[in-house]
Amino acid sequence: MPASYAYLGPEGTFTEVALRTLPETATRELVPVVSVPAALDAVRNGEAEAAFVPIENSVEGGITTTLDELVAGEPLMIYREVLLDITFALLVRPGTALSEIKTVTAHPAAQPQVRNWMKAHLPDVTWESSASNADGARLVQEGRFDAAFAGEFAAERYGLVPLVTEIHDAENAQTRFVLVGRPARPAAPTGADKTSVVIWQREDHPGALMELLQQFAIRGVNLMLLQSRPTGKGIGDYCFAIDAEGHIADRRVAEALMGLKRACPKVRFLGSYPRAGVAVTDVRPLRTGTSDDEFVAASDWLARCQDGRF
Repeated sequence: MPASYAYLGPEGTFTEVALRTLPETATRELVPVVSVPAALDAVRNGEAEAAFVPIENSVEGGITTTLDELVAGEPLMIYREVLLDITFALLVRPGTALSEIKTVTAHPAAQPQVRNWMKAHLPDVTWESSASNADGARLVQEGRFDAAFAGEFAAERYGLVPLVTEIHDAENAQTRFVLVGRPARPAAPTGADKTSVVIWQREDHPGALMELLQQFAIRGVNLMLLQSRPTGKGIGDYCFAIDAEGHIADRRVAEALMGLKRACPKVRFLGSYPRAGVAVTDVRPLRTGTSDDEFVAASDWLARCQDGRF
């Protein structure tokens, strides 16, 4: 396997900035690609060791392109996550005034994060999405747009200037990125982990989703993300992407996953990995009997009963 990481390019994206925070990138070739599907396909095809892609932001929620690519196709697994604070700059060619801007571009995920600023300062401009924020900067360099929303750090790379900086509609906006590779044994639990899965309902009936989510609730497993995605089989037919606190090696999480496997026609495990920015997960049992020690004690008791040692 090549010692390379594919990421959403070109150079100068927020994805690249987040990727370079991982220590192991010092010994990897970082390869920019044109899209999230291209990055994940590079892993599936054996062209890259791993892919680094955005999966969620605090303003708009899940990045649907990434979720859909992980739901379908050959299975992949998440190994790491990185949180990056996001603020935009309006990049233009030197000499461009704010009043001269008629067209602007950026990645689709950027629009909800600058929509109100645009309404106040550029109410009449035409927006067109680009493959990434850095690609938008490249298109401005080529003269195809007047301005691009991107990281201020991309200005020098594309010969542009930041006309306005610190643009964001929501304070403390963040994007979550994940390092994705081929399936393997998850890393050992750290005490502050996250487990990601996708589940499919066996049938649609009143309370069907609640019945599945109870597999987590009755074991005291907190959910951090629940997002529906269409299966493509018809209107109203959905699967559900879930992030849960804990590691598959934790008994309470393992038992919840086994419960889902019994109840669902299909469950796709996307990985157990360290949570970014958290030292220790605070397990908040809703009732007694949901700690890992209690799960182990109950299992030991059952084994003694089966052996006649109770």
